[in-house]
Amino acid sequence: MKNTIMKPKILILIGLLMIISSCKNDDDSFHSEINGDYIGIFERNENSSKVELRFDNGSFNGQSEIEKFPAICNGTYSISGNTISFFNECPWTAEFDWSLILNGEWTFRLGENSLTMTNPIGDKYTLTKQ
Repeated sequence: MKNTIMKPKILILIGLLMIISSCKNDDDSFHSEINGDYIGIFERNENSSKVELRFDNGSFNGQSEIEKFPAICNGTYSISGNTISFFNECPWTAEFDWSLILNGEWTFRLGENSLTMTNPIGDKYTLTKQ
């Protein structure tokens, strides 16, 4: 009797383990969705600049029309929920506002061909995928 009760429980447990192991990591799916080249605008207060950004499986690089507004170079990023965290890997000189460096946590919204990112101080990237 004990053996007939254990078989269904084991089968249920195996099934659950298979389902859990087949689930895809959200970060991986966002990396593949966000990958690509983007152009758009960076805005801070009343000022703006044209920008280009490239995302490639956890790495980024880019540039801005106005030097160091914003300061974009290269580095890595990670995604958790609707937050993208940038880790700048470039050295910077001290003569400008370092809050302009693409670094730290940004809230993002990914559309079909668009990416919008905002940070806690109100800076905003409005980008179109190429």
